[in-house]
Amino acid sequence: QVQLVESGGGLVQAGGSLRLSCVASGGTFSSYAMGWFRQTPGKEREFVATISWSGDNTYYADSVKGRFTTSRDNAKNTVYLQMNSLRPEDTAVYYCAAQNSGGLHIETYEYDYWGQGTQVTVSS
Repeated sequence: QVQLVESGGGLVQAGGSLRLSCVASGGTFSSYAMGWFRQTPGKEREFVATISWSGDNTYYADSVKGRFTTSRDNAKNTVYLQMNSLRPEDTAVYYCAAQNSGGLHIETYEYDYWGQGTQVTVSS
């Protein structure tokens, strides 16, 4: 059973930056592709970014492309989401997720494990 714990959320002004971290335990982290999703009240969880097991391949939602970067350190069982030029519409609970196939996936149902989420609030 893989456990994921996110951290790094908080309150930031528009234009600012935050880096989220997600630490995995209980599985072989280097074999999992990882994803980032976000959710606001009353809306479905939406895809943000994904990274392959090796870190060589990434894919982003259009809404964050050029502003967010995901990376991973397999030695530390950690995946990161660097968020720059934040906007009020980026306000959400951010979740990391792991999936066994190792490839890039953007649908929530394709992921096997989820963290508890971390709140990101961007003020205008």
